[in-house]
Amino acid sequence: MHKTIEPGILYFGTPVVLISTLNEDGSPNLAPMSSAFWLGWRCVLGLGTASQTVRNLRRTRECVLNLPSVDLVGAVDRLALTTGTNPVPSYKAQRGYRFEANKFARAGLTPVASQTVEPPRALECPVQLEAVVEAIHGIGDEDEALRGRIVTIETRIQRVHVVEEILMTGVENRIDPNKWRPLIMSFQHFYGLGPQVHPSALSQIPESLYRSPDVDRARLLQMA
Repeated sequence: MHKTIEPGILYFGTPVVLISTLNEDGSPNLAPMSSAFWLGWRCVLGLGTASQTVRNLRRTRECVLNLPSVDLVGAVDRLALTTGTNPVPSYKAQRGYRFEANKFARAGLTPVASQTVEPPRALECPVQLEAVVEAIHGIGDEDEALRGRIVTIETRIQRVHVVEEILMTGVENRIDPNKWRPLIMSFQHFYGLGPQVHPSALSQIPESLYRSPDVDRARLLQMA
């Protein structure tokens, strides 16, 4: 039997992303989030407009999307209830957030230079995606109570860095889903992926057929 309910959130489970951006003074910011999804070499991020990350993305149009594995859950959780915005926005203060100037140090992660953007990558994350902002769209703008509070940010990936341990053996440019164990956020709790439950008919389609023109566009960029 199904029951009709009204939950406060609908976060049914998505991968955690650590977004690195640059603050106004040139220092790096690192923010955990999980409202993200991928289409080709594009990633769409859902963020609150009062966050330092959104301010940085509006200004610089650059970021790195660092994807932590389940092994980095401690580092991610150390960033919980911290913000790079000073003073802390009132709605975050009510939730117990505090200002943290050095997010990388707080998490215990190492910033390393990127190749195509200014924000640094997080060395310990198995996947690091350098990206630029292509578009920013308001969410709920038809509602006066929501207008200006939430945005989706469309980013285009320019460089993909992964550790060799998660690559598919004997196949070029493919990540092995049996080796990659992303950190998942579901209703404010951390989880990992379980074993494969069933082969997918979609896996018979070669990944190369999904190749985006953004890949060729990224190849034209000079290496830093």
